[in-house]
Amino acid sequence: MIKIIAEASVPFLRGVAEQYADIEYIDNKDITSERIRSADALIVRSITKCTADLLEGSSVRFIATATAGTDHIDAEYCAAHNISWTNAPGCNAMGVAQYVCSCLSLLSLRHGIELRDKKIGIIGVGHVGQLVTEIALALGMQPLLNDPPRLEQEGDNIKYHEYFTSLETIQKEADIITLHVPLSKTGAYPTLGMVNDSFLSSCKKGLILINACRGGVCCSESLIKGKEDGTIAHLVLDCWEGEPHINAHLLEHTDIASPHIAGFSADGKHRGARMTLLSISDFFGLGASQDLLIPKELEQPQAPIALEQFPPHEAVLHAQLTSFNPEHIDQALRTDISQFEFLRKHYNYPREMSAYTIEGGTEEDRRTLSKLGFRCKLETIA
Repeated sequence: MIKIIAEASVPFLRGVAEQYADIEYIDNKDITSERIRSADALIVRSITKCTADLLEGSSVRFIATATAGTDHIDAEYCAAHNISWTNAPGCNAMGVAQYVCSCLSLLSLRHGIELRDKKIGIIGVGHVGQLVTEIALALGMQPLLNDPPRLEQEGDNIKYHEYFTSLETIQKEADIITLHVPLSKTGAYPTLGMVNDSFLSSCKKGLILINACRGGVCCSESLIKGKEDGTIAHLVLDCWEGEPHINAHLLEHTDIASPHIAGFSADGKHRGARMTLLSISDFFGLGASQDLLIPKELEQPQAPIALEQFPPHEAVLHAQLTSFNPEHIDQALRTDISQFEFLRKHYNYPREMSAYTIEGGTEEDRRTLSKLGFRCKLETIA
């Protein structure tokens, strides 16, 4: 039987993985070269850096990260030492899109911002960016998309091709910019420090800026300066430079702040765990069933969302915030900034929109919420 070391905070593994392997669950701070020396496989999150310092001298042959991001894995070292690895692409995409939609809903209610007809620049149009595009269209916004690597690879065949434009156009015209790019330091389109003084100086004044991808994509001091000079009217940050030790001064300049939990939906975590276990099963030939983890039930919402309880013209926004409201985690982070990683580990994962049933309200609102992913009775949708 193979031996797996799994990061203890990866949910949904217990009681399932034991059927296929000798598995030990340990806290990420205890994942050291000593502890993993005899392991055949690792299951990690993005906080565990899979580099030579960790892997040298171990028997690890396979690394599965239960995350979409991969910049915590030293791919070159793994290739040179015959260590295979995989991630869980798209597992958290809807959770991140839900985060973006809920933050925009909250800003709209707080500040009387009408989202309809706003131009939203979506930089990075992978799994997450495409879902954010669909949400923007459902809310009546005008998407402006930018993803040069994808456009070069797919050309006119790329989904939503009609909305693709230059970065310069987004900077000039977008009322909202939301970032969904990987963190890259090299190549034709590096993203490290992409949002800096120069980037923001070309942006439309009064911008709503959202970073829910990687902290290193934005320069902290540039964000502070942009907020102070009015370039950024409203700043939403889930990802930070230097995590988990984040910039307290920058936190003070945010409208909504969270400890890198965008994408931490219960549904996304379930998908990530399933993808992780199946990848290990495939690599080691363990024969796990494709419906692995499906019997694991997710907590269901207590009741349908009744639209009549909300003020007219705000029902869609309030319904969205019922699925996830960032105010609670925002307040927790502001109360004690040093608890950044604790809050991530002990976060109460929300369900995604598809878990919620909508009742009542106008036909138009139900149609919009259906497009956002909520459950609506078919006969109520024209």
